[in-house]
Amino acid sequence: MTAIIENVSRRKLLLGVAATGGLIVATRLLPIRDAFAQQKYGADGMPHGTVNDPKVFVAIDKDGTVSIVCHRSEMGQGVRTGVPLILADEMEADWTRVRIVQAQGDEVKYGNQDTDGSRSTRHYLKPMRECGAAMRMMLEAAAAKRLNVPVGEVEARNHEVVHKASGRKLGYGDLAADAAALPVPKELKLKDPAAFRYIGKDTPIIDLVDMTTGRAKYGQDTMLPGLKFAVIARPPVYGGKVASVDSSEAMKVPGVEKVVQIEGTPIPSTFQPLGGVAVIARNTYAAMKGREALKITWDDGPNKVYESKDYRGKLEASARKDGKVVRNEGDADGALAKAAKKVEAEYYLPHFAHATMEPPAATARIQDGKCEIWACVQSPQGTRDTVAKRLGMSADNVAVNVTLLGGGFGRKSKPDFAVEAALLSREMGGAPVKVVWTRTDDLHHGYYHTVSVERIEAGLDAAGKPVAWKHRTVAPSIASIFAPNVKNEAAFELSMGAVDMPFAIPNIRVENGEAEAHTRIGWFRSVSNIPHAFAVQSFAAEMAHAAGKDPKDYLLELIGPPRLVDQAKAGVGWNYGEDPSIYPIDTARLRRVVELVAEKGEWGRKLPPRHGLGIAVHRSFVSYVATVVEAAVDEKGNLTVPRVDIAIDCGFFVNPERVRAQLEGACVMGMSLALKSEITFKDGRVVQNNFDTFEVARINESPRDTRVHIVPANIAVPPGGVGEPGVPPFAPALCNAIFAATGKRIRQLPIRDQLST
Repeated sequence: MTAIIENVSRRKLLLGVAATGGLIVATRLLPIRDAFAQQKYGADGMPHGTVNDPKVFVAIDKDGTVSIVCHRSEMGQGVRTGVPLILADEMEADWTRVRIVQAQGDEVKYGNQDTDGSRSTRHYLKPMRECGAAMRMMLEAAAAKRLNVPVGEVEARNHEVVHKASGRKLGYGDLAADAAALPVPKELKLKDPAAFRYIGKDTPIIDLVDMTTGRAKYGQDTMLPGLKFAVIARPPVYGGKVASVDSSEAMKVPGVEKVVQIEGTPIPSTFQPLGGVAVIARNTYAAMKGREALKITWDDGPNKVYESKDYRGKLEASARKDGKVVRNEGDADGALAKAAKKVEAEYYLPHFAHATMEPPAATARIQDGKCEIWACVQSPQGTRDTVAKRLGMSADNVAVNVTLLGGGFGRKSKPDFAVEAALLSREMGGAPVKVVWTRTDDLHHGYYHTVSVERIEAGLDAAGKPVAWKHRTVAPSIASIFAPNVKNEAAFELSMGAVDMPFAIPNIRVENGEAEAHTRIGWFRSVSNIPHAFAVQSFAAEMAHAAGKDPKDYLLELIGPPRLVDQAKAGVGWNYGEDPSIYPIDTARLRRVVELVAEKGEWGRKLPPRHGLGIAVHRSFVSYVATVVEAAVDEKGNLTVPRVDIAIDCGFFVNPERVRAQLEGACVMGMSLALKSEITFKDGRVVQNNFDTFEVARINESPRDTRVHIVPANIAVPPGGVGEPGVPPFAPALCNAIFAATGKRIRQLPIRDQLST
């Protein structure tokens, strides 16, 4: 297995293979597109088209090496293994003889390339299977012709085509040229899943050795002849700008070559740079020292008043009055008034920063009217379009090379840092310029996960059964970076655990209060599922306590009998871009993961003093995840998590090793968000500067024993997401466990020192 990070365009790949006499198949597979039209993958109108008609590239060299182009971005989730693995399995390729080549950003050739929304496998499982099957059948047809036998007498097996009667064999390299001359078959025969060689089996990611030995190339590792290095002093307040700058001392720093002012973008800024003053030098150190020497006066603009404590008060005030009704079934207010017992609580979550291990980094070079980018981006074609627009050139003249990403979590879907590099290369007469973001830059100038207040009231009858549910959610919206005066959550945000709440309660009312954004809000791993799941699942445990019932049993009672939730009736305006008839909200699957994790997690087991178990479940990205956390809190308030059990039903999956890894990672990230991480503002500025103040869970604070339980795959159940769904249920399960251990309710994150007071 060879992983090649070199970015190869279709033209280059065609020329390269033609020169060696190999086979290249580049196919739209129109009959396949028609077949998938019923599934409406990407029904939310993914930019640059949906994945129903993907452009897939595969090459076979004379020596039999199969090159598969990966058109998604690798950030540790294993997509450069998983998606090509599907094709290789259907093609009957020997995985040890497969070479992975990274695609450039180009929607005309590859369709949508946004690596986000936990959609890569669920959108590409069938198209990649179909394309692999087409290539296998072409090789079989070429072999049958060469052997002068009916095609039904030959069969592709592990990189060879075998004549079943005589045992004669022809290798893929020998057949490549003949297969290239054949038309792509219109009728395709897929493998019986029982014959899968790789799909459904543990496969190490192809980049693992390079990642763990320091040979992997990330955005920060790009080096070009004549490369210049740049750091930027950006406005400390969102929407601010440079009032004046004195760069005389910066220009005296050895190695500094130029100081450039970058024009900012008026609010809403979308994915364009914030602006500021760039220092360009012969090395990173000189650029940083030059930035320190700048004397800048900032015009902070209207967002200088943003202060986290005061803003929380505004969110709470909004949550305590009537909001925009986004779901209304029955008469929640009337049922609440008549309830035998009323339960209410408010929950608060701060802003979070993505804080990827590799901060944003991009290199740009402009030559002969063309711009070439090397960057750790999740959206290469989005980067291409954004850079082209800012430079005023055709997208055809912009090439985006995707490096490995040292984490993404949604931050690197926003290509502002790549635009900065392109602008600075232009300022340097086209010389290559690498823009380096420090950790402080990353924390101060990110696209933050939204801050929120969630207020829930419920009514119980005399037997403790829920009769009413009223949820008010208040948070600044991601839509605020795209349009002015946005004060309500968008339909996709509300459909992440608020309006799509699946409990079987007769009277439900969900309202959305107004909240104005004062900083850049962006999607973050799991997005609005995090605050909604935290509130809903924490409150479910509070209801169980009020009813005097076991939290797991009461959670199942809340979920109710197996059924499909009527999304239209509930006001669900978005279903992760998928057709609800293919991906319904299925409470049977929700119940199943609760029951599975309770069984595997030994719910109710005997625990030492000051230990407790907590449970939570959530559907997101069309997958179902339930988590049981064991928490231990000592007399001084020190928290440890001895064990986590997490169960997932993600439908059909390709690589169980990656499913486990993603869920284990989600638990570590969930622990960080719950325990320590937050971004706060004072005078419009981010307070946190580095990992000393924006803390993440260290090894000794992470869950000691994480056990992942996967509902067995069934080819009849379409694949769901895996990368994001593990995060939302972790924090409520943890806080519910803390209550079981100590009797103390945690309703705001991060926990920090709440247990010692």
